[in-house]
Amino acid sequence: MTVLASLLSRADNTPLDQRRRDPNTLLDQEGKAIADPADLSQKLALGGDPNTGYEKWAEYWRKVHGPRFIYAQDTEEGKIRHLARYDQVHRISAGPTHFTPPPYVAPTDANGELYDTVIGHIPEYRRPDWDGMAYLAFNTPDDLKAVLSQEKLRTKIVPEDQAIFRELAPVVATEHIILPSATQRDPILLVKIHRRQEGISREGFQEYWLRQHASLVLAKPAAHKYVKRYVQLHNIGPVSEGEPFWHPASSGIDGITIMAFANMNDVEDFLMTDDYSEIEKDERRIVDPKASEYWTGLNYNVVNRVYPEHATIR
Repeated sequence: MTVLASLLSRADNTPLDQRRRDPNTLLDQEGKAIADPADLSQKLALGGDPNTGYEKWAEYWRKVHGPRFIYAQDTEEGKIRHLARYDQVHRISAGPTHFTPPPYVAPTDANGELYDTVIGHIPEYRRPDWDGMAYLAFNTPDDLKAVLSQEKLRTKIVPEDQAIFRELAPVVATEHIILPSATQRDPILLVKIHRRQEGISREGFQEYWLRQHASLVLAKPAAHKYVKRYVQLHNIGPVSEGEPFWHPASSGIDGITIMAFANMNDVEDFLMTDDYSEIEKDERRIVDPKASEYWTGLNYNVVNRVYPEHATIR
């Protein structure tokens, strides 16, 4: 399978020195790009109450943008059939991230006692780079081209993307299914975005990751107890500016791990096992932890023509 995994952040008013943006995104209510998102006099296209901005964006992406994307497909020419799978992965702030992995601990004073008040002792919230991921799978690269070359996507969906997203970083990847899903309805995903260690080539990283590291994961009982699906996405996209699908943020990504779970507690329990500690230790042989990140998301399956799913021959 060829996968277009687009990492994305939502359109919001975060200042530019705190969060990146793409050119021609963050549109106002007249369809013009907002120069300074922190200038609250310029209203974002989604508009509404800023207190419910995240909820409105998540609802729109799932309930409006998803159906619009499908509606825009050319059904007469059958190009919709070239799309094998489309998932929306919405990051959940309460789930594990590389900033705040489990086990979670209560803030205490020097004597190990709880503070009398939380005022002044509330931990800083650290936001990952991305708010989610759009996961589009195709049987061949030609199928990807057939779907994304449609005129309606250019005229109907791209302008919408510019209005509701702040940044869209496409990763064109080869999908390696290490552990197939029995149901393909697994609701919780652990998404790990990898950048390789200095001195290792992308080819060397991907070879070790697929051959040695995947075998290590499969040998761990905790993986079979908790993980319902395990996929490696190997970046095969462009590395030079100006090429199709090139993006400054995604061009440096070497791969993405996707692990699916039945519920959030299973993710947390998995991350606290000795088996996972060994998995992470091996991962750091090839991954730069300071340049990588992970977070947890809620998965919505919008389109799926892949059933049953089978492991990829390694």
